[in-house]
Amino acid sequence: MSVALSLPELAPALPPIPVTVVTGFLGAGKTTLLRGLLQRRQSRRLALLINEFGEVAIDGDLLRAEGDAQGQVQIQDFAHGLIAYGDDAHFVPAMLALAARRAQIDHVLIETSGLALPSAVMEVLQGAEMARHFVLDATLAVVDTPLLLEDAFASADAVGAATAQLFRQQLECADVVVLNKIDGMEEAPLLQAEQAVRALAPNVRFLELAYGARLDIRLALGLRLHQAGATVHHHYTPVSMPGERAQVAPDQRRFNGHVHSGLGAHSHGLSTHKHFHEQDPGWQSFTLRSLAHQDAERLRQAVAAAALAEPILRAKGFVHTDQGARLVQAVRARVVVAESGQGGGRGGSSELVFIGYHPSRAKVARILSETTGVDWT
Repeated sequence: MSVALSLPELAPALPPIPVTVVTGFLGAGKTTLLRGLLQRRQSRRLALLINEFGEVAIDGDLLRAEGDAQGQVQIQDFAHGLIAYGDDAHFVPAMLALAARRAQIDHVLIETSGLALPSAVMEVLQGAEMARHFVLDATLAVVDTPLLLEDAFASADAVGAATAQLFRQQLECADVVVLNKIDGMEEAPLLQAEQAVRALAPNVRFLELAYGARLDIRLALGLRLHQAGATVHHHYTPVSMPGERAQVAPDQRRFNGHVHSGLGAHSHGLSTHKHFHEQDPGWQSFTLRSLAHQDAERLRQAVAAAALAEPILRAKGFVHTDQGARLVQAVRARVVVAESGQGGGRGGSSELVFIGYHPSRAKVARILSETTGVDWT
């Protein structure tokens, strides 16, 4: 008598989770761009890792406001330090925890600090421990286009030299560069910005335009630019010039990265990040707090004055005003105080994070206190 033996059915192995790395210098609009992607994620189940250079995580709070009740968006903050750099003991365990929940995650997005090189994350992802679970989908660099056109990354002083080096290296790591903050720009400055990017990083594969800090989800997720053997299908939305008589630009090829180089995958210089922060410890972050209610306009003037007096490149936070909680976002001396659904700080206090190059915390606190008429410490 013969007995038929049947092998137990093996569950098909799940493919690695695609990962998109979003980089960009301080204040480029990375978080705002990600908020838009969350709003248009459709049925995608996303995990976001948010890295901020500072003791208070502002960006994670903003992104949680776009979360959903079904738990389809997971957000984890990485404050203090630079994600995936040599002394970061949290990144790999966090990624392995996501891998253990592979069946519940469609895509991972990692927002690096504005003072980090994405090559640190890219190197770890492509290492032996991570490559079984994850595949790098693409690296996006978000650019503050007005600052680029103002030659803010080409200044000869110490701050300009430091920012120029980091900005260029971030672009060199990118597959896709997103020109952000372009609302109201005509075709000529947009092409000028593209030429500037190409001069700094000739191997960038695609350039995209983000009107209203919004990027088509197809241009951010599922690009498969680093997937071995995959055919890259890059869709892009026709670009319209703003204005009263807005129309689609006649030569769309001028904005489509395909026609500029036809380059394949390029080397990202994965070793460039290793000693960056150790070599230039001048980048500093500090938090100022106030228990008093704020006048929004006085506070806006105070933050702008601080940025003009000290090498402050970025400020952000939540504050209490008589009109309720407000979100403060500043890039250099450009300051916006807007409505916010957040609580406006921890424990009832207003909090502002400042990031700069050798800034004086005491001087910034004095300027804020004198201009607003309330204590900031």
